[in-house]
Amino acid sequence: MDKIGLLQKRRARVLEAEQGIRQTLQSLVDADSFVELSGFSFSKNDFYDETAAGEGVVTGFATIEGYPVYVAAQNFAVLHGGVSRENCAKIVRCLELAEKNSTPVVYVLHSLGVQIGEGVTVLEGLAAVLSKAAKLHGVVPQFAVVEGEVYGQASLLAACADFTFFLKEGVLAANSPLVISAKSGKNLSKEAVGGAAALGNANLASFTADDAGEVRKKICAVLGLLPEYSAAVVDNGSDLNKAFPALNKAVTGDALISAVFDEDSAVEIGKAYSSDVRCVLGRVGGISVAAVVFDGDEGVLLDAAKVQKVASLVEFAAYYNLPFVTFVNACGIRPDLETNDSLVMKNIFKLMESYDLLDNAKISVVYKRAVGLGYTLFAAKSMGFDYVYAFADAQIALFDGSAGAEIEFSAEKNADKAKLAAKYADENADPIHAAKDGYVDNIIEPQFVRQYLIASLQMLLK
Repeated sequence: MDKIGLLQKRRARVLEAEQGIRQTLQSLVDADSFVELSGFSFSKNDFYDETAAGEGVVTGFATIEGYPVYVAAQNFAVLHGGVSRENCAKIVRCLELAEKNSTPVVYVLHSLGVQIGEGVTVLEGLAAVLSKAAKLHGVVPQFAVVEGEVYGQASLLAACADFTFFLKEGVLAANSPLVISAKSGKNLSKEAVGGAAALGNANLASFTADDAGEVRKKICAVLGLLPEYSAAVVDNGSDLNKAFPALNKAVTGDALISAVFDEDSAVEIGKAYSSDVRCVLGRVGGISVAAVVFDGDEGVLLDAAKVQKVASLVEFAAYYNLPFVTFVNACGIRPDLETNDSLVMKNIFKLMESYDLLDNAKISVVYKRAVGLGYTLFAAKSMGFDYVYAFADAQIALFDGSAGAEIEFSAEKNADKAKLAAKYADENADPIHAAKDGYVDNIIEPQFVRQYLIASLQMLLK
């Protein structure tokens, strides 16, 4: 028997089945770097009476701009990416190697669900995959790419991932969009059910991307900021003493991010989700940091989603030893029935738990308002912040102006409430009152914020 010829025929069959997904991988990883694992995995599908070449998933290892990664890519060309027990076993073997070698994982997701005919067996396989992915959380970075339609339990891999990318055709749903639409009494397209824009409250769409090449750039940018895979501090030629006089006139979230972070280093996560809470990874004076910018004119009011978004970033920073910086413009919990009857208070507890995981520097910059719980959570020394700055025109107070005025001056029944609010802000919300008790370390001009941050990070970096 011609074993070489037989091998070539079998290999050709596998490559033919993998043609489409390999084109995606070619755009995602470095040229000629992908090495397939379990490439000759076949099993009989009782329902369709055929074998599934490659089991509907391609696994292997490769590099992205030189960074090693393991890849598990569902192959929609084989039984619509149908999940089987052996399909799951291939992914688990890949994840075990990623854990052993402390290497990031990239999932490329495109599946209509399980392969019919396997019964409970496939559920055991899915449990093994999801359990392993959950155990890898905080051990190695996990990236999920929603390439096309992803339905059923496979969609949970997007939730396990630290960062999830939605391509233009990406649709993610725990059930079939047809079922979800019907049960909701609506006639919706699949995109209206599970597209990136439709999942604005799910905190799943870290990024949207036009193609795998754009995903590649973002993955490279993130890995280039993590001390375990790159350097915690790099000499990137950025000006450590640069001032930004425009910040003395007006401060917006965009202006602050542009001024503080080194050029082209900032990566914003989850722009579509709670957009006034901006989570950013980047470098400040060559030092990798994770930061939250509360972006709004009157101070961000907290709800369950906003707090959870912050907690996720704090947890990531703790796992990967990044300093954490808050740029505070936050008040208390949003005062409405929906927020009160939500997970907001539980999520605040989870955020405080995440703070305890942080061993690296914690720095707070009150650039607009830190009122009530907004101060307690994001600027208080007793919450563990090592250094607290406040802009000269910032407000730090127990209550916002009007509420504080009504309480503080309640005896003055006939007083003008607007004047009382102004008086309260001037006398009680000035950062000097917090600084004199040692709660604020320095009151600064906005234009020098980058310089102060760099100096603090250099001293506190672990």
